[in-house]
Amino acid sequence: MLNFQKTNRQILYLIIILFIFSVACTSRDSSPTQTPSVDDNAPQPAGHTHEHEGHIISEASADIEREFDIIHTKVVSDGDDLVFEQEVQGEAGATAPNPVGELAGAPVYSYVWPTSLDSSTVGFEAEQGILALALTVHPDFDDTPLYDEDGDGDNTNDGGEWHAHWIVLEEDDACGKGSLKVKDIPDGTQPQMPDTWPELPIFISSPAYDFSLENSQVLVRVPLSDIGADNSFNFDGVTSALRVSQQVHAPLLCITDVWDIASGDLSLPGESN
Repeated sequence: MLNFQKTNRQILYLIIILFIFSVACTSRDSSPTQTPSVDDNAPQPAGHTHEHEGHIISEASADIEREFDIIHTKVVSDGDDLVFEQEVQGEAGATAPNPVGELAGAPVYSYVWPTSLDSSTVGFEAEQGILALALTVHPDFDDTPLYDEDGDGDNTNDGGEWHAHWIVLEEDDACGKGSLKVKDIPDGTQPQMPDTWPELPIFISSPAYDFSLENSQVLVRVPLSDIGADNSFNFDGVTSALRVSQQVHAPLLCITDVWDIASGDLSLPGESN
């Protein structure tokens, strides 16, 4: 009899415990879910909304040499200049091509900003292709005969120094399927060229723009007066290698390697500010 009463008490205690546990769980499940609050009217840090407006932010890649791995591209106004800028993972301009000793087959390294601007904006014949600003180095030849970049008194030996160009790009399968080149000037034609054209048979000009290669920053200053202060445009960022034809004829200067494209697809998503 005593064992039976003891057993009943144990069962009763168990039922009470289960009931209390069930009530507690039900109360917890029926409580409103707590989520982090977002105050749309909360003040934002200065520059938060427009900090990178019009810029191209790119992911770093372990497969690209760090000095050519683009992570940030922008074109912004600064006083009387437009500043074309790329930020890379490594030290900008740290690597130059090895010379081959002659023009034929000479390599070129470049930081490039393709734009939506018409080629006539900087003095070329209109509607000729993709107008791009490029910062280049090529130790085998000089294409800035109007300027003495290294200050040695000789205007014809400065290809090994970084310098700026406007170039017009177009597709040519002779450079490789779907590849781009600096547009050739067809034999027997005399299209309009900028005053700083170096008299090469391609669409290229050699303005003496200020630039810097400092730490991870590539920066070229273009006077607003050169492209028109009211000209807004789209742009992209590219790092690439080019090579002069072994036969030194059209196509004279092909893009042989594209290391990185800021947008990933050359869609020109950047917007000048």
